[in-house]
Amino acid sequence: MSTKFFAFFLAFMLFASVCFADAKPVTDDAIVDQVRLKLSADAIAKGGGFTVDCKNGVVTLTGQAENNQQRDRATLVTKKVKGVKQVINNLTVGDRKSGK
Repeated sequence: MSTKFFAFFLAFMLFASVCFADAKPVTDDAIVDQVRLKLSADAIAKGGGFTVDCKNGVVTLTGQAENNQQRDRATLVTKKVKGVKQVINNLTVGDRKSGK
């Protein structure tokens, strides 16, 4: 019986550690890394060239988007990242090559 109890106890502790592991806060640096990854991987946002800053979970995007769809998509993708509380989208819309 003690072997079954030990196995149950071990399984319970493993389950509890997984549940509580998500409870720790996400750092601003981790948020910036995740936002950059998600933006660069997104087919519409294509945000590899955007500047991403984060302070206390508030993410600020700066740079130039090709069009409004790309600008809006960058906000949507950023909001989905764990730990993001707010997105300030300062992306300007225009052609990157001509500066317009």
